Amino acid sequence: MKIKRLAFGVLILTLLACNYVTQMVSPPTATPLPTLTATASPTITPEPLAPAFLPPECAATPLATISPESASQTAPEFETVEISQGEQMRILRELADVVEAVYVYSDFNGKDWNEIESRYKARIESGLDTESFYGEMHAMVSELGDEHSFFLSPVQVEESEAELKGEIEFVGVGISGQLDFDRERMVVISTYPGSPAEHGGIQQHDSILLVDGLPIKEETGNRLRGPKCSAVVLTVQSPGEAPREVMLIRYSIRGNIPIDARLISTTDGSRIGYIFLPSFFDETIPEQIENALNAFGPLDGLMLDVRLNGGGSSTVTYPVLEYFTNGQMGQFVSRTDSRTLTIDPNPIQNSQTVPLVVMVSEDTVSFGEIFAGMLKDSGRAKIVGETSLGNVEVLHGYDFEDGSQLWIASERFDSAFSDTDWEETGIIPDVQANAEWDTFYFDTDPSIAAALELLGH
Repeated sequence: MKIKRLAFGVLILTLLACNYVTQMVSPPTATPLPTLTATASPTITPEPLAPAFLPPECAATPLATISPESASQTAPEFETVEISQGEQMRILRELADVVEAVYVYSDFNGKDWNEIESRYKARIESGLDTESFYGEMHAMVSELGDEHSFFLSPVQVEESEAELKGEIEFVGVGISGQLDFDRERMVVISTYPGSPAEHGGIQQHDSILLVDGLPIKEETGNRLRGPKCSAVVLTVQSPGEAPREVMLIRYSIRGNIPIDARLISTTDGSRIGYIFLPSFFDETIPEQIENALNAFGPLDGLMLDVRLNGGGSSTVTYPVLEYFTNGQMGQFVSRTDSRTLTIDPNPIQNSQTVPLVVMVSEDTVSFGEIFAGMLKDSGRAKIVGETSLGNVEVLHGYDFEDGSQLWIASERFDSAFSDTDWEETGIIPDVQANAEWDTFYFDTDPSIAAALELLGH
């Protein structure tokens, strides 16, 4: 067995626009009306929708889209290498051995792991192409039911490694968002600086309702990626406003996941900072926060928003914690061992002493929850928002010879300051104040209002 144990951490991929456009939607050509009398009202022909921004690299390229048929044939950004049935069987066995050896739940979370392994072995024996095999391995790990452990194909591994380094590169419209298939929409978490979406006026808290007139569904994805210089029409809705159409031209997006850092206006002149942390899976985030804290200068209060933080890596989370707290925070406990987490202080301006409020929600997961729980239990911060769901197992990564990876829940975290089991309780706010992300603007955010009150401003 050749399995390399990767650096400790939790991996949650930032949700970028995926899949490809199917058809372009533009205002239909008006059907000629019959001849009317002189008293008839004049007709109005709608203006064709124009691109919100035409990038210079696309200026000489005719606007075009691709058909649904060709969309599925568009070459991926990373090449998938075919593997044999024998290699598939070897990966299955090695994956099963890892789960049996290190899975944090010795009873396999109440599941019959031997039966699960046998079932997927039979599927491989019946014949699977490479892509189907990787899909089956993802499904197999998901059957553990912890909503945390997962499997990545080699292509997904390459994408996630680029994301962790802050070296995201893709062709699309530049939206980082959260898919809500129940409501058939994508809620915008942020837009990439200089992206088509930013030029089109799409911003945090907006929702994408349609892509080229088609709804966002689980079986079709959201189709925001596609060929360079191709056009896509989005139906966008801002909180409390009517839907509108925006035409964007896809082009290359490069960079890192941006935080949102700003000062909040107060009536008493206090300097209250706000930092939105969309993820702990981008190694540029600690530096972005350091720059924001230095730009703020000394503060009278600070809000750290992890409501949509799906977790990430310890290599990102710990440096961020160092800005705000220090000391022994607790222990990571596996089936057979434990290890202490100690955070060394790294103050930026008055970040170690400034009054803190951390915002959480049901979408705060993994290291997002652990981050908030540590600051709460240590007495360093108050919590505002909605009780999180309690998904705080710690993952360890294992990779296989084909380049695929298994991330398996291997530890739990025990706080040094309380006996609370966050997996059972979630992170419970001091003040409950929450609303759906796409129902408010920054200035009408109920969690920010509650946080200001907790800070006494």
